[in-house]
Amino acid sequence: MTFEDFDLDDVLLSAIKKQAFNKPTPIQQEAIPAMLERNDVLAGAATGTGKTAAFVLPMLQYLLDEPRHARHPRVLLLAPTRELAFQIHKVIKQLGTFCNFKTAIITGGFDKSNQSKTLQEAFDILVATPGRLTYLMAEGVVNLSEIEMVIIDEADRMLDMGQGKDVLALLEAIPGDFQAGLFSATLAGSGVTKFAEEILDEPVTIQIDAPNQKSEQIQQLVYLANDKAHKQALLENILSDASCESAIVFCNKKERAIEVTEWLQSRNLSAQVLHGDFIQAVRLEKMKKFKSGKIKILVATDVAARGLDLLNVTHVINYDMPFRGDIYIHRIGRTGRAQQVGLAVNLVERHDIDNLLRIQYHLGQALPIAKIEGLEANFKLKDVLKKPTKKKSKKKDSTKKSKSSKKAKPGKKKTAK
Repeated sequence: MTFEDFDLDDVLLSAIKKQAFNKPTPIQQEAIPAMLERNDVLAGAATGTGKTAAFVLPMLQYLLDEPRHARHPRVLLLAPTRELAFQIHKVIKQLGTFCNFKTAIITGGFDKSNQSKTLQEAFDILVATPGRLTYLMAEGVVNLSEIEMVIIDEADRMLDMGQGKDVLALLEAIPGDFQAGLFSATLAGSGVTKFAEEILDEPVTIQIDAPNQKSEQIQQLVYLANDKAHKQALLENILSDASCESAIVFCNKKERAIEVTEWLQSRNLSAQVLHGDFIQAVRLEKMKKFKSGKIKILVATDVAARGLDLLNVTHVINYDMPFRGDIYIHRIGRTGRAQQVGLAVNLVERHDIDNLLRIQYHLGQALPIAKIEGLEANFKLKDVLKKPTKKKSKKKDSTKKSKSSKKAKPGKKKTAK
């Protein structure tokens, strides 16, 4: 299948060619026709599979097919984080290069008064995060009366971040009917399903990758670590290897991310930390340096990494194992993107093993154990997993007891087990 098979407008095909997109990905093959037929869509696909283009192309085609002058936005795209909103905005600009549609982006981290002025201008497409847009709607500066299409991206992340109520409040402010698309990395669990039921009308459901699957372009490995010092030695060895061109190191907490970054810097490794407390300008500057190669290693928390869309990340390293399988899938999805091969490395101490087992259960497979010569662990996973068998201990008593003294006490009976 090619993009020409979708019967897209020539201006979109020219933009696709300019972006060097060779052929549609599986999610694009399924979602684009469904949306072009004006169906509501509920779509799940792993991170890095081309979901953004899967809804941006039919959105642009709709605006081309139904041209009209509107004072207020006709399309609303909601994303859980600033970073993802900017990435969507970027893709719209790329694929809409030869179109004449105006786009506005409204997210947290920027001056509200300037955003209020932006919303008074005429534009076709509004990309926003739910929290900031809801706030501005309460201020009376948001008009959604002409919305004809709504796209909700990373719905599972939105629900995790407690944004569901804001999304529903925004949709209730749309007076007319609209086509809707809800896209998510996973459709697992009742949360996304219930959310979709409140938003979508008889949707076409698309599940490209099951929620426990990961990209086949990602090699996953486990390195066992004796302790913190051993884990640091493994981390330094992996990051110093010639094959590691750029890496994201994940930690579960901000304090750990800062600690790991400072240690890497002390080893003369090019590393910067990214956590949720940084203001937007600082976050964008760090991301710019990482994308340009000025920073080789980004040490991040899950909160900071939500919505990041990065190409050419060769390694994802879990310094701390995540607590849930879906978080693991999101993390390793930062590598192996755009038909590139990636490596996901898990550094596992004894206290991380429960999380590892939980992730393996989610994946439905055991992850291979690897070793680095000279840095082998002093234990094996199978040994740790062995449950010690309880042996009945025989107490030796030098004094002889009468048989009556060995009888059970009155009122207690031995029960067969």
